[in-house]
Amino acid sequence: MRALLVSTYELGHQPLHLASPAAALAEAGHEVRCVDLAVEELDPADVDWAEVAAFSVPMHTATRLAVQAASSVRARRPGLPLCAYGLYAGAAPGFDAALAGEYEPALVDWVGRGGVPGGGGAGPAPVRVDLGRHRPAVPRREGLPGLSRYARLLRDGTAAGPAVPAGYVEASHGCVHRCRHCPVPVVYDGRIRTVPVDTVMADVDHQVEMGAGHITFGDPDFLNGPQHALRVARAFHRRHAGVTFDVTTKVEHVLRHRALLAELADAGLLFVVSAFESVDDRVLERLDKGHTAADAAVATSLLRGHGVEVRPSLLPFTPWTTVPGVVALLDFVTAHDLVANVDPVQYSIRLLLPPGSLLLDDPDVGATLGPYDPAALSHPWRSAHPGVDELQAELATVVEAGGEADAVDVFPEVHATVARAAAEAGRPGPRPLALPSPARRVPRLSEAWFCCAEPTQVQLASARGRGHP
Repeated sequence: MRALLVSTYELGHQPLHLASPAAALAEAGHEVRCVDLAVEELDPADVDWAEVAAFSVPMHTATRLAVQAASSVRARRPGLPLCAYGLYAGAAPGFDAALAGEYEPALVDWVGRGGVPGGGGAGPAPVRVDLGRHRPAVPRREGLPGLSRYARLLRDGTAAGPAVPAGYVEASHGCVHRCRHCPVPVVYDGRIRTVPVDTVMADVDHQVEMGAGHITFGDPDFLNGPQHALRVARAFHRRHAGVTFDVTTKVEHVLRHRALLAELADAGLLFVVSAFESVDDRVLERLDKGHTAADAAVATSLLRGHGVEVRPSLLPFTPWTTVPGVVALLDFVTAHDLVANVDPVQYSIRLLLPPGSLLLDDPDVGATLGPYDPAALSHPWRSAHPGVDELQAELATVVEAGGEADAVDVFPEVHATVARAAAEAGRPGPRPLALPSPARRVPRLSEAWFCCAEPTQVQLASARGRGHP
C-alpha cells in the first residue's frame, strides 16, 4: 500500500511520530511518504499518490491542526481512508480510524487492510488502543526535513547567542502516574513501555550524524523507570560525550531519585522540564500531582546543586485559580530566580478538558462546564472567580505578541498585566519587578510552545496554508 503520513506539530522537533511509523510501515513492505506541515506544504501530488493517509496527533495543538488539514485532504480525495494515530486520536473527529497507545502495530495492520472506505463522520472514530510490548523499529528519518529547520538549543538562553541543532528521541512511553489533568493516563492508565536502549541509541546516533549537538528526551517522564533511564544516559555518554540532553520528569522524581542527579549531570544533562503547574497546594492536590510548592522549591535547589537548570511547565488557569493565586505564582518565580527559566507561554496556559479527561467527574469542574466544543476539541469552562478568565485572555495576548522573545524580555509585561488585574480586584499585586542580571541566562530550546497550550491564530493560519493540497 502507498501510505502518506502527515505531522502538523511536534513542539518544533523533527517529528519522531513520522519517523517511527514510517520505519514500521516500510519494514512491513509498504511505500511511505512523509510530510511535516510545521515546515512544509502538502503537495497535491502526494495526496493523489496515496492509497491511505494517516495523521499524527500526539498533543492538543497537533490534533487541532491535523483535523484542519485532514478536512482539506478529504475535500480533494473524498474516498481516501484517513486515520488519526497518537495520544489524542480519541479526540480527533472526521477520521475513519483512531489508533492510540503503542500505535505502530495497529497502524501497520490498518494500512495492510487498505484502511476503511472514506467518508468519516463528524465525530471521532472508535478508538483502538494497543499497549502491547512490540519491539519498535529504529525510526526512519531519511526524507524528513533537515534538523536545521527545527528547534535549536540556545546555550545562553538568547536568540542572539550560539545555537546548536537539537534532536528528539523517546526512551519510554506512557506514565506510571495518573495526574488528573494529563491526557497520558487516559490512554496508558498508569503503565509505561520502555524503548530498548539499542533502539534509542541508534536513533540518537543518526541524529548526531545529521548535526545534532543536543538531544531532547521527550518521554512523559524520563525517570518513570529510573534504571532504564540510567542505562540510556550511560550509553548516551559513552557514545556522545560532547552532546548535551534534556529530559522531562516530575518534581517528586527529582526528590525521590536525587541520588541519580550527579551521574545524569555528568552524562550531559543540561536542563529538566518539570511540571510545577501551580504553587497553590490545594490545586496541586486536586490535580493529584504528588508534590507541594515547597517540594518544587527543593527540586529547583537540588538540580542547581548539580549545575542543572529547571524549566517549569505551568498550569496557572484552572477552575480553582484566583487572581491572588496567579500573583503568588509570579512571586514564586521571582523568589526562586526562575524568571529566565519559565517560557512566557507557561503563564497563560488554561486547563484543557478533552474527551475522557479524568477531571470531568470532579463536581467543581462539572459546575463550570459548557457543552463540548468539537472545534476546540475540549469541554469549555468558565471560572467562578472574578477577573480570572479576563486575566488569562490578556496574558495569552501578551505571550503571543512576544513571539520568540527571551523570557526575561517578556516578563515585565506579564508582571504588569497581573499587577493590573490584582489592583482591579482590590488585592495586593506581585512583589516589585526584579529581573536577573544580563549574565543570568539559562539554556533553552528556541521553540517555546507547549503540548497543553491552545494553538495560536498564527499557527492555525500557517497550517491552513500548508495543509491545503
